[in-house]
Amino acid sequence: MAVDYIVIVVYLAGMLAMGWWGMRRAKSKSEFLVAGRRLGPGMYSGTMAAIVLGGASTIGGVGLGYQYGLSGAWMVVTIGLGILALSVFFSARIARLKVYTVSEMLDLRYGGRAGVISGVVMWAYTLMLAVTSTIAYATIFDVLFDVNRTLAIVLGGSIVVAYSTLGGMWSITLTDMVQFVVKTIGVLLLLLPIAVVKAGGFGEMKDQLPTSYFDPLGIGGETVFTYVLIYTFGMLIGQDIWQRVFTAGSDRTAKWGGTVAGTYCLVYAVAGAIIGTAAKVLYPKLASPDDAFATIVKDELPIGVRGLVLAAALAAVMSTSSGALIACATVANNDIWSRLRGAVRGPEGGGEHDEVKGNRAFILAMGVAVILISIALNDVVEALTVAYNLLVGGLLVPILGGLLWKRGTAQGALAAVAVGGLAVVGLMAGYGILANEPVYYGLLASLAAYVAVSLTTRPTDEATLTAWRERLAGRASEPTSEPAVPAHQ
Repeated sequence: MAVDYIVIVVYLAGMLAMGWWGMRRAKSKSEFLVAGRRLGPGMYSGTMAAIVLGGASTIGGVGLGYQYGLSGAWMVVTIGLGILALSVFFSARIARLKVYTVSEMLDLRYGGRAGVISGVVMWAYTLMLAVTSTIAYATIFDVLFDVNRTLAIVLGGSIVVAYSTLGGMWSITLTDMVQFVVKTIGVLLLLLPIAVVKAGGFGEMKDQLPTSYFDPLGIGGETVFTYVLIYTFGMLIGQDIWQRVFTAGSDRTAKWGGTVAGTYCLVYAVAGAIIGTAAKVLYPKLASPDDAFATIVKDELPIGVRGLVLAAALAAVMSTSSGALIACATVANNDIWSRLRGAVRGPEGGGEHDEVKGNRAFILAMGVAVILISIALNDVVEALTVAYNLLVGGLLVPILGGLLWKRGTAQGALAAVAVGGLAVVGLMAGYGILANEPVYYGLLASLAAYVAVSLTTRPTDEATLTAWRERLAGRASEPTSEPAVPAHQ
């Protein structure tokens, strides 16, 4: 076990070193929040894959494989499909907008009226995403090393908060690249083949398990459809994902680098399901499917390799946690606080140095809040479901509508956010938080409100649409400083 501890300590120390190095590069708002918008294809692909393949994709993906077999891959497959769709159809246009948040895009498209409302919804989503990732530290350390839950959360969370606060997106990008390599080696190249061999190969797995474990739709068609709505569409509009798109150095990087990342996600999905299926053969009566990953790592891997695979699990959790944290802080500062402050005090000036300090302070504050909430909550599945339902039910229609339908108006966008969000909340109260109906009907209600209100209100003025088209075409330069209200761009 000592060797495993050494591997983990070296890994964690390396994450802090990356944070310190990133601090030296993050001298402007653009550098701090979006890595200067100049990542090349290699770094962009790695960081995009790292942000979406977190603890849920790794530990949860293996758990779904343990419970359902190969069809357990569908959750992560739909994540990969979302990244592919975003990259092929939307990423180039998103990158050319030169904004920092999803809400800024809505303001730019509709004329500066949707920022705070959409910002609050996006903030809730990113906050709970960061919380669930942070709680995953406890799962990893508790099962493998019997470390106190609170200590595990504080240790893992503090390291993520430290390197994210120090260097912003540069630190997160650098650590994501390390985490991408560690996950690839630990999960795909080591754990996958070892698990299959230990289970006796695919032939033995088929003999030992029901045929449903090898049915591509064994998890259920309705479940797959729900995954598509929540995860595929969620990938299209999440602030944590868009903030990675904003780091691309060119349209080509955003499109093809993201395509590589999405394809990698599909491979990772299948690998996790196979590992979980092998674990079912080896440990048919685990108390919880989510214990499958840690159990097979602890019992079947040799010393040293076990430490590296544990580091891979930590890498998965940290990449999602840090990405959600900077997204949460960016939304809180740029979409909520600066707008509310501007509404009270009027527009205020500020240099780039001040903006970096302000965003750094918000990352630290949000990070502390995430750690405290993670310690207080034991199970956040329902809370994360609420966040995803609000995200998709409230924001999917006005965001995609703004990109695809020029007749959409600010009033229609606000109606879509309000009606979709309220419908989701009401339906969750009626059907239950974990039911599928809230996101189904909430999304339909949001679409109906968007179309009806847009068609019955005055079209967006031509000056706003012209500025929007200029941005989409990449002909407008990024301002050096943004006003506080009504929009940053």
